[in-house]
Amino acid sequence: MHLIKRREKKPMAGGGFRVLHLVRPFLAILPEVQSADRRIPFREKAIYTIIALFIYLVCSQLPLYGIHSTTGADPFYWMRVILASSRGTVMELGITPIVTSGMVMQLLVGSKIIEVDNSVREDRTLLNGAQKLLGFLIAIGTAVAYVVSGMYGTISQLGTGNAILIILQLFFAGIIVICLDELLQKGYGLGSGISLFIATNICENIIWKAFSPTTINSGRGAEFEGAIIALFHLLITRTDKVRALREAFYRQNLPNVTNLLATVLVFLIVVYFQGFRVVLPVRSKNARGQQGSYPIKLFYTSNMPIILQSALVSNLYFISQLLYRKFSGNFFVNLLGKWQESEYSGGSVPVGGLAYYMTAPSSLADVIANPFHALFYIVFMLSACALFSKTWIEVSGSSARDVAKQLKEQQMVMPGHRESNLQKELNRYIPTAAAFGGICIGALTVLADFMGAIGSGTGILLAVTIIYQYFETFEKERATELGFFGL
Repeated sequence: MHLIKRREKKPMAGGGFRVLHLVRPFLAILPEVQSADRRIPFREKAIYTIIALFIYLVCSQLPLYGIHSTTGADPFYWMRVILASSRGTVMELGITPIVTSGMVMQLLVGSKIIEVDNSVREDRTLLNGAQKLLGFLIAIGTAVAYVVSGMYGTISQLGTGNAILIILQLFFAGIIVICLDELLQKGYGLGSGISLFIATNICENIIWKAFSPTTINSGRGAEFEGAIIALFHLLITRTDKVRALREAFYRQNLPNVTNLLATVLVFLIVVYFQGFRVVLPVRSKNARGQQGSYPIKLFYTSNMPIILQSALVSNLYFISQLLYRKFSGNFFVNLLGKWQESEYSGGSVPVGGLAYYMTAPSSLADVIANPFHALFYIVFMLSACALFSKTWIEVSGSSARDVAKQLKEQQMVMPGHRESNLQKELNRYIPTAAAFGGICIGALTVLADFMGAIGSGTGILLAVTIIYQYFETFEKERATELGFFGL
């Protein structure tokens, strides 16, 4: 009877594993970072993290060899923030292969299309292999699409040899990024490559716009791009100091001091909200006296709602721009979005249609001039972030049902509650935290955009949440290290 029962269970598992079994032949040829076989000291982790960051920064400054030109509007201008990519460089793809493959696998596993038992080591290996293989395929597919679409000039201008060379450069850069992320995730470094590269890209952008020494002719004569440098330059060169201060604080189309102060304010507000959480007490069912806690943060899904919302909007922008270039006279194409090239940002900006209403108003004056645009943007941001946040907990395995299952597996119970009521108790907090946290993230993004913060509300929110995660990781590592040495 026992043998029959066992055999009845296996086909259920095996049926789900068939898709993953297709990855087995590729595991031998896929580059892999071996898991750490010893405890990596904090200092060594910090060094590995800095090396990974240095490689990323070098690739971000290394121009692609063989490209014809990158002039004109950047079709991926709106996606650069969340993709940590730099136009015309080896890091053109940024973290696209990792993020896309990760989300696809997460959705396949979450929707039970692929059955994975995380307690089985082979399943975890096959899942990681499948994600990595998909990442490589996305890297080479995207590289081919970029070259064929004429992002670096037509194939006839580039030549077949240069076109293949550009594809290979982008593909190998994609492999490097995937391996760097794996290096950090497998215990050699701190956090993940995705978070590290996104935060670095955003912070680099903010610092550049504050201290950039490049000059731009904006019609009022040559001006420094950096807000701080422009402030001192205007105070030194202008005789009317009050007018110089007004210009430094409120100048149009270039970063100003007000934008910089708004950025700092949003940073502080987000850090303050990061501390909001509900701590549920739990204790071990087996070991008496062993108490613990399960914290449910206000930002329960962290920065995932804003990443998903940005990915959705950015892809809509990209499709809308492509259609508008070819069919600008079509009514439905214009309904989706009308575009105009911006001489300051280097990208196209929406001036009509759905894409325009989904974009933040450029200033408070724009809000007053077009209140419907501002209202539509607020409603869209809040509802999209709340919806994505609630959806993400279901597909990522962090819903009340999944958390209750994990706690039961760890033999943990909540004092004063029956074991059967654990999911019901968690349901009181987790869905609310996910939805309300998503709304708060959307509201903070809207606030940052309306105040004109540097790097967009999305960028600042991503940077702050990632930096805060690194701070928590640093504190945890330091506490572990002190405990390890008996201090």
